[in-house]
Amino acid sequence: QVQLVESGGGLVQPGGSLRLSCGASASICRFRTMNWYRQAPGNQRELVAGIGFGGSTTYADSVRGRFTISRDNAKNTVSLQMNSLRLEDTAVYYCNCGLPYWGQGTQVTVSS
Repeated sequence: QVQLVESGGGLVQPGGSLRLSCGASASICRFRTMNWYRQAPGNQRELVAGIGFGGSTTYADSVRGRFTISRDNAKNTVSLQMNSLRLEDTAVYYCNCGLPYWGQGTQVTVSS
């Protein structure tokens, strides 16, 4: 089974930045749209951003202009640069390329 490994989370103050990374253990995601999701306590998992193989991107309205998604197809990785973080960005962040299972995610906590 392909493993999805997210990293880069942490504790940051409002207005701060973090860069998340996700790697897939095999090339199955290479030609697929890769997405970042997040799930806050008590909430459903929501789509944050996505990037196609050719680089086309989509963003949730709540993060557009603050987050930037990118990918390295050769390395099977996807990143999420998060700037101007807000309290409401606190969540566990996951990546996926349409697989029917999830990695462990990486915790992002925005707190003063």
